[in-house]
Amino acid sequence: MFSITVRDHVMIAHSFRGEVFGPAQRLHGATYVVDASFRRADLDADGIVVDIGLATQELGAVLADLNYRNLDDEPAFAGVNTSTEFLAKVIADRLAEKVHAGALGTGARDLAGITVALHESHVAWATYERTL
Repeated sequence: MFSITVRDHVMIAHSFRGEVFGPAQRLHGATYVVDASFRRADLDADGIVVDIGLATQELGAVLADLNYRNLDDEPAFAGVNTSTEFLAKVIADRLAEKVHAGALGTGARDLAGITVALHESHVAWATYERTL
């Protein structure tokens, strides 16, 4: 399986409900380093997995919808703990929508899957992997 990974970051604010979250129940900020990996079994006719420029551009577009937002105020996340794991899935699913809409070019139609990793720090991150 071949893959390419592009990287960006996003800054959000949010709070959590539940004793397990301790002090994170209060409003706090997070800056995530976001890695999006695109994979496929064989390279396309141009010898690539997907256009890295388009992948970078579309990751940035997905993150722009979250950047500098208090996720507690976003209707799409009402009643949801926007954990790192949850946000990795949101980003992966939104990237998948971009692939299906053709935003990553015709070569992306043969992608097998996307993996998104959100790095909370240099020692902790969460990953979500999905097929296409």
